[in-house]
Amino acid sequence: MFKKGIEGFPYYMGVNSLADIATAKDRVCVLNLLGGESKVVTPISHAFSGGNVAFGTSAGRRGQVLATPAGDIPVFNNVLEGLDAGLTFNTGVVYLPPSGVRDGVAELIRVNAALEKIVILTEKVSVHDAREIRALGQINGIDIFGANCLGIADSWNHVRIGGALGGDHPDESLFKGSIAIFSNSGGFTTTIAQYLAMEGWGTTTVISSGKDVYIHYAARDFAHGLKNDDRSAAAVLYCEPGGYYERGVDFGKPIVACVVGRWKSKITRAVGHAGAMAGSGDSAEDKERWFLESLGVEAEFTPEHPVCSAKGALVTNIALIPAALSAVMKLHGAKPDFAPRGTLTLKPWLANTQGIQLPAELDLPVVTAPEPYAAQIVALQRQIGAVIPRQGMKDKSGASVMDGQTQVTSVHGHSVLDLAMEPLEANFALPLVHEICGENDRKMLDIAIAAEVNLVGDATLIAADAARDAGNSPNSVMAAAASIIGPKRVERALACTRALIDLFAHSGLKDSRDEGFDFSAIAVDEATRTLFMATPAEADDPRPEAMLKAVSDRGSTSAFLAFLGTLNGRPSRDAILAAIALTISWGPLMRKRISRLTAETLPWYLRLYGVMIGATIPGRHHQRGSLYGIPRAERFGHWTVADLMFLAITGKKPEGDEARPLQMLIGLLISNGPGSISAQGAKGAVSADGPQTPGRVQINKGMVGFLTHTGYSHGGNGFEGMAFLLERFKATGLKDPTDAGHGLDLKAMAAEFAAAYKAEKAQSKEMGDETRALPGVHHPVFKGKAVNYDPRERFIARLLEERGEYNIFHAFYCELVQALYAAGASRYVFCVNVDAVIASLLLAVLWKDYKAGRLTEKDLESAAFTVFLYGRMIGCAAEIDDHLNRGRNMDTRTPANACGFVV
Repeated sequence: MFKKGIEGFPYYMGVNSLADIATAKDRVCVLNLLGGESKVVTPISHAFSGGNVAFGTSAGRRGQVLATPAGDIPVFNNVLEGLDAGLTFNTGVVYLPPSGVRDGVAELIRVNAALEKIVILTEKVSVHDAREIRALGQINGIDIFGANCLGIADSWNHVRIGGALGGDHPDESLFKGSIAIFSNSGGFTTTIAQYLAMEGWGTTTVISSGKDVYIHYAARDFAHGLKNDDRSAAAVLYCEPGGYYERGVDFGKPIVACVVGRWKSKITRAVGHAGAMAGSGDSAEDKERWFLESLGVEAEFTPEHPVCSAKGALVTNIALIPAALSAVMKLHGAKPDFAPRGTLTLKPWLANTQGIQLPAELDLPVVTAPEPYAAQIVALQRQIGAVIPRQGMKDKSGASVMDGQTQVTSVHGHSVLDLAMEPLEANFALPLVHEICGENDRKMLDIAIAAEVNLVGDATLIAADAARDAGNSPNSVMAAAASIIGPKRVERALACTRALIDLFAHSGLKDSRDEGFDFSAIAVDEATRTLFMATPAEADDPRPEAMLKAVSDRGSTSAFLAFLGTLNGRPSRDAILAAIALTISWGPLMRKRISRLTAETLPWYLRLYGVMIGATIPGRHHQRGSLYGIPRAERFGHWTVADLMFLAITGKKPEGDEARPLQMLIGLLISNGPGSISAQGAKGAVSADGPQTPGRVQINKGMVGFLTHTGYSHGGNGFEGMAFLLERFKATGLKDPTDAGHGLDLKAMAAEFAAAYKAEKAQSKEMGDETRALPGVHHPVFKGKAVNYDPRERFIARLLEERGEYNIFHAFYCELVQALYAAGASRYVFCVNVDAVIASLLLAVLWKDYKAGRLTEKDLESAAFTVFLYGRMIGCAAEIDDHLNRGRNMDTRTPANACGFVV
């Protein structure tokens, strides 16, 4: 039977005042009571409202109950069963899937003549069904709220019906006051109520209208209820694009309208709420114009221009709603409902600046969070280092990424071009601390690696020499030595690192360089002290004292070394290595930039770095106290890692800036992304050991995995460019490749080769053979333009020019690509690629020794391969650590269905 609605209203509406929307007399039936969302939300609503849910339905679950703080809610198969059990209700709440909403509404109406209201929580009800639901409500005299809403609530009546308005603690958001809220967004409904309370404004009725295409209880209905609600002095509207619901509505009382969603006009499909995409004439800009006209204001309200009228104000940011409301209400002589409950100023509960010095206006003070969050934050702050979620890491990396356009790889956010400019020590630390370390830490790393390079009397050197004597390539020689540095060879160093972290984690030490830190509160038991001390068997090892003296000679400082000095004993080399490693990693560890696992394993990497460099030096040059005749004190006290590598490659001490080109080369070679064969080898080795049990992963095996996945095509091919240049220059009488006054006609040399190459191409084509590729020339990405450039080569070329440095081999390559085009041997001017830069820089370093007969072509080939390995060991250390922290067991394997069989 048709119910009579409000007289004079153009369609049925039973609710005359907002005060009648959610009352203490309302009794509720919830459809799909035991559904995923309802079983979480309904108990809170029931308890907040004093037990307003009569019963719920869930097919096949009759006899079950939903426990709540206000008592159990009975469950029936359908609505009629609940009514037959003597229970009554006047309000239905629908949590059904979209396809079931229409039938659920029909059931509520069909079996319950006392029904007055329905709240539909479900999102994306079809337009067809929404029309039928609307018709059912109108014909039967039922007020419908939603769909796609979070329900309705009343702060005066202490009632919440439907969804999660007010969140898990509605008492903390829904304060009794004088402002009604009508919002297209359920979540922002609660946020707006909280923001108003901070300004001292409480609420009356709070309505989440929803934002499906059909809004059943819309702005015009809300305006009628607002006018007839003596409790509500004003209202806040939150509006999104889509629909004409707000156009031309007279709200009768002051309003603050917040219109959002200008960005949605730029998209072509719906996002978020199903109806939140503007059509024609109902965009955010259109709705802003409607409100500006109806409120009689010329512009939106902002802190700089607080434009408002007695009718209200328009804002486009919810954070401005409280201030705008206060300004509007002030024009009516109205004051807030209660004292402000806070401010909207940003109040961070926790902060981590990652060591960056922020401007004062950004470096906000941390405030104590309310419980239970305060206790959780305290527990979080006691957590040491970052916690990294695990995932399948096949063909993925959290350490490196290659830019597909420039082909430039970045490692932990630093491009290899930038890394080519950094000291090598900074690059060796980067994989493990995820940032460029400072001068003090670089000096520490120099000492740590220098202490591991001389392998005299060690099984690693015996293994390396045996591999070398057997004719193996440099990667195999390195792998032989790295295989020896297994878990037992670093067991005590890692234990010392763990012990130091445990001792200092909550000591308040912020700066690992602070030797003046008060160690009196650091309690050390005898077992831990013994762990740090050298054993009688190590009495003849001079390196601990040499390392400590080198730290002093270099002017470096370490709180952890200073701490070891308070233990009244002789610290072991392992303890010193651990202290140096933790000095380097302490800042990133405390800032949670790296994990504790990374910090604990850093000594293993440092030892491997030194051993792998040392393995490239033939055994006869390793002597007690000296390496290639360079005494220990000099290497420990003054040399850099670049100097050590120069010594390993050339067999001589670098003079002046001789090692700088090598440093640049190694920086360029650090990584080519996780897809490179070498990186795949490192990641596969970690994956096979099982990173989910990190204690079983052998980091040295990860290094061996990288080394076994390099070879003469991947790594050793660096010599191809050098061999090409040797053919061009060996008979020219060139003395110094860095002297621009060399006297050679490079243009003529390039033209001569280009003509010969053109003839070679023609002959190859005639014979049906493949034309040989020129090393250092052309690139599959940087091609097709009239003149092409490899951005990596251009970077180095500009750098050489800025420094006033010259390289004849690079200059020849630049002439060559022009000559090839001029001779018709290429369709356009090829780029000089980064491989040409690497060959040019390295050959310039070795040229004088080669011409003097101290190096053979075989030595040059070995040097090119070794330099590649030096660079790539840094990049692969990053991949090993990343996979160890992020990866899953055996995650690099290829599924059987992705493999093929070839006959």
